[in-house]
Amino acid sequence: MSKVFNFSAGPAMMPSAVLEQAQKELLNWQGLDTSVMEVSHRGKAFMELITQAEQDFRQLYHIPENYKILFLQGGARGQFAAIPMNLIGEKGKALYLTSGHWSATAAKEARNFCEIDEINILQDKAELTVGELDFSAIADNYDYVHYCPNETISGVEIFDLPKVGDAVLVADMSSNILSRQVDISKFGLIYAGAQKNLGPAGITIVIVREDLIGKARKDTPSIWNYDIQAKNDSMINTPPTFAWYLCSLVFKHLLWLGGVKEIAKRNQEKAKLLYDYLDQSKFYCNKVAKENRSLMNVTFTTDNDELNAKFVLEATANGLQALKGHKVLGGMRASIYNAMPMEGVQALIEFMQKFEQENLK
Repeated sequence: MSKVFNFSAGPAMMPSAVLEQAQKELLNWQGLDTSVMEVSHRGKAFMELITQAEQDFRQLYHIPENYKILFLQGGARGQFAAIPMNLIGEKGKALYLTSGHWSATAAKEARNFCEIDEINILQDKAELTVGELDFSAIADNYDYVHYCPNETISGVEIFDLPKVGDAVLVADMSSNILSRQVDISKFGLIYAGAQKNLGPAGITIVIVREDLIGKARKDTPSIWNYDIQAKNDSMINTPPTFAWYLCSLVFKHLLWLGGVKEIAKRNQEKAKLLYDYLDQSKFYCNKVAKENRSLMNVTFTTDNDELNAKFVLEATANGLQALKGHKVLGGMRASIYNAMPMEGVQALIEFMQKFEQENLK
């Protein structure tokens, strides 16, 4: 195989067209005979870049005008702490819906800053299934309700919105942002690390409704204070300018492809092709209920640790990189984010067929 496909869960592959443009502009951005990494983040050229990036992102994701978009640092883990610092108010506690490793990690971090109640919505039976999502009877008791719609480790995705009445719904969309359209107005806050669908590691996007800004607890560090960041264009310190620039190129690339509607169609087609193969196979299995199978992270196993290890080793030698499952779960995981072409999924299935034929007893 001459072409390499990167199935890493993050940092993940980026669109080749974006990387080629960045390569072309690396030493001479905007005709300035310098790199975007070397210009002032408060200079005219870079300020124009971030203004256009926000406009493009709003257009892509249909973000209403009463939402602020912050480009921050610290990854999703930073937001695990920033969210309770900014959103805990008169009710004094939050509700965390856990469905896997990352939602549980967010809940654990939040306990350092506020009182929380935690409800496990994942049913671990023969298949991983998301259970009841109607919390409208209790949600008003909390300042916000937090969940993670896509768990990268287990490959579980929640497609239906939790019912929370008039409560503030918060979502960690690090691994499925821009993969399909969502109604932003149903959320109080959405946050996402960039390193899966938005750009490189090092920058984090927060979409927050304006009425939720300005209520941070007094001891909130300024770098985590949404009000301070919003009033300073996300630049109270020097931002990761190169990562911001690459995100801006990704936004333009996705618009050129046809926007999130077209991306969602492609993601559905890629995931269906891979899951259809898994479903007919007697060698591999996926242990997630069909209604909760992730479009972004497809987990599978042979149920034999030695064969799994052999699969990963031979796949890597054949140009199919980073298919080893997370250490928490084992097995294999193919992350097929926006930038993964159909060609990559087809190449993976061809290898899986060959490996199955050679190792099926």
